[in-house]
Amino acid sequence: MEETKKKGLNTSSNSYTIIYSVVIVVIVAFLLAFVSSSLKPQQDENVALDKKKQILASLNIRDIDGAEAADTYNKVITADEIINRDGKVVEQGKQGGTEAGFLCNSASTKEGRLALYVCNVDGETKYVIPGYGMGLWGGISGYIAVNADKQTVYGAYFNHEGETAGLGAEIKDSREWQDQFKGKHIFAAGKQGIALSVVKKSEVTDPTTQCDAVTGATLTSNGVSDMLHTCLSDYTKFLTSK
Repeated sequence: MEETKKKGLNTSSNSYTIIYSVVIVVIVAFLLAFVSSSLKPQQDENVALDKKKQILASLNIRDIDGAEAADTYNKVITADEIINRDGKVVEQGKQGGTEAGFLCNSASTKEGRLALYVCNVDGETKYVIPGYGMGLWGGISGYIAVNADKQTVYGAYFNHEGETAGLGAEIKDSREWQDQFKGKHIFAAGKQGIALSVVKKSEVTDPTTQCDAVTGATLTSNGVSDMLHTCLSDYTKFLTSK
């Protein structure tokens, strides 16, 4: 009787290669999903901390990290309100707030839900207003801190997704450039609309409301200026209310 030969798995076949590849891809995908899920809480915490630091930077509170930044935010931010375009509070927020205005983003702004951070800095009331816009290579954002008079800028901080180092990136990297916003007026006397803007140095006609553009980064500077006009316009009724 002829001996029956046992057939093993043909590892050189196309079927084996395909099945093996599929199994490996599924395993790797599962591991990546597991790792991502495990790290998400820490990632969310880091994102929130970075946002708190940006808000504090607009209040001229900088060069602090980690627990100190979180603790300072909790003390300085008395409420993260949400207001509407009529300047009315629709959600109060709370001390060191992270559950009302803090959760707002550019989409919320388009819907008319405007984040407003009410702050206490050395016993003085300040308001922080977020803004969103577009630069040369991607999105830009920022925070404008306003004095209790709602007319003058106390401080500013800007960020970007991908601008050219040494040029457009200066809106984030240059504290000196951001500092020029201090004391600027949001409105111009006798004129309607937001006057705070960024223009070329040679085109400055009203130094009380205009800041110098970043040299060599005209489009990014224009993006910041457009962002200021757009975001602050949404807060006009709040800024002009007594």
